[in-house]
Amino acid sequence: MPVTDFSLAGKVAIVTGGSRGIGRSIAIALAEAGADVCVAARKVEALEETLAGIKPTGRRGIAVPTNVRDLAALENLVIETKRQLGRIDILVNNAATNPVFGPVHNIDERAWDAIMNTNVKSAFFLSKLVREAIGEHGEGGSIINVSSTGGIRASMGLGGYSVSKAAIIMLTQVCAKEWGVDGIRVNCIAPGLIKTEFSRALWENEAILKNSLTTAALRRIGEPDEMAGAVVYFASAASSFVSGQTLILDGGGIA
Repeated sequence: MPVTDFSLAGKVAIVTGGSRGIGRSIAIALAEAGADVCVAARKVEALEETLAGIKPTGRRGIAVPTNVRDLAALENLVIETKRQLGRIDILVNNAATNPVFGPVHNIDERAWDAIMNTNVKSAFFLSKLVREAIGEHGEGGSIINVSSTGGIRASMGLGGYSVSKAAIIMLTQVCAKEWGVDGIRVNCIAPGLIKTEFSRALWENEAILKNSLTTAALRRIGEPDEMAGAVVYFASAASSFVSGQTLILDGGGIA
């Protein structure tokens, strides 16, 4: 066995929000490392590009249409992954939303519930389901949550989103503490400003972009593919003694 083992051969992963941006990059990277991958999003058509990216790796890729706010849909996601790919070893909770940008006092109940249900509630209940699935084969597994630097320090205009991402960091720690006995490691990545469609309103804003460029040690914003390596690390045996941790991926912005 190599000293550092990043191989995911024989593993099966689920990636939510896998149709674009960070989720797509993560799904393809997991396949490149040897995993079979189930990608989930609300519309299966949106996942075709991700499946096309998985195909050259030689690994199996499937798409399961999933509204993560629907608990029955989460149950179906787990059932279909096991049915088609045989087991589950890895979960990446990447699906997220942020329907509002502006002062936190302007967030109404509907928007607040959308943020919390999509970003926090879904991650918790899907993690519970995957914990049970991992227990079926008894070989342990890895859950990786996607938070944000907004969950570490308050971001102007992103109040509700920041609260939800702070909750994800604590969810990571709580699940890691309780599920370690089951051989399940739970870790988290916290991206800074990444050039995705999801964050377009931020990097197209001259003031926000300038602030990001001047405060980041690397003097640039990130690309989706630059988030994937950390997830492969957390999913693999290379991080076998790491759990409950949040890795900040922001080009040195919080350094």
